[in-house]
Amino acid sequence: MQASTGIIAIDFSIAELYKTGYMHNHVRMYTAAVCNMAGYYYYAPAQWMYYHLLDGDVASNYYSWQWVYGLRNRKKYIANQENINRFCGTSQKDTFLDYSYQELEKVNSIKALSESSNVSFTTLLPENQDLNISDSPILIYNSYNLDPTWHSDKEVNRILLLEPSHFKKYPVSEKVLNFILQLSGNIKNIQVYVGEYNDLKEKYNNTFITKEHPLFNYKDAVTEQREWLADDVTESFGSYSKYLKTVKKLYHGYFA
Repeated sequence: MQASTGIIAIDFSIAELYKTGYMHNHVRMYTAAVCNMAGYYYYAPAQWMYYHLLDGDVASNYYSWQWVYGLRNRKKYIANQENINRFCGTSQKDTFLDYSYQELEKVNSIKALSESSNVSFTTLLPENQDLNISDSPILIYNSYNLDPTWHSDKEVNRILLLEPSHFKKYPVSEKVLNFILQLSGNIKNIQVYVGEYNDLKEKYNNTFITKEHPLFNYKDAVTEQREWLADDVTESFGSYSKYLKTVKKLYHGYFA
């Protein structure tokens, strides 16, 4: 958390995460691998990373941490100092990662990272403003649906719904929340409502329209399908490689 692991590439990237809200995917895996070797359960550090990522995605973030920890395939991901130096352009030596993979596989604690902290992550949501709602349908946007082209040709009410229950379960930083609000500014006539969907629905008898997403359940709303990269692939897969293989087979023209 203090960007003081002693691994230059990781510490630099953590500092950049705090500053910009971004971290390279390789370093996300390196960070998770170090947390695992240090003996920490994945959930708290995964929550910490999601809290700060502008491009944070619950499924991608938490699943990736589980994958690194070997909770899905019983084979944990390990990166040694040589690997980090190669991909991050550093030349660091004599660190707690400067060992072979065989040696690092046996590591379940790191003395330099033995001090832990109990941190509570919270999201400070904005004050509610009065809504100006017509009789037209209400389109519900959220942090996972900020599509400015969604029914852009229609005269409807557009509401960015920020539910306290969602952000209590999946808190984000002030920087991330401001990023969400800034992106919503691309949506014409968007209004922000801080509260639960059920409370909003009780206030208005309009038709509610939303996009399907596994994190959100808007009861009785007209639910439209979200966009898919490969619409013809409908089955589930146990690994990304199997999914990609099927995509390439069905959409071979895009991979020429």
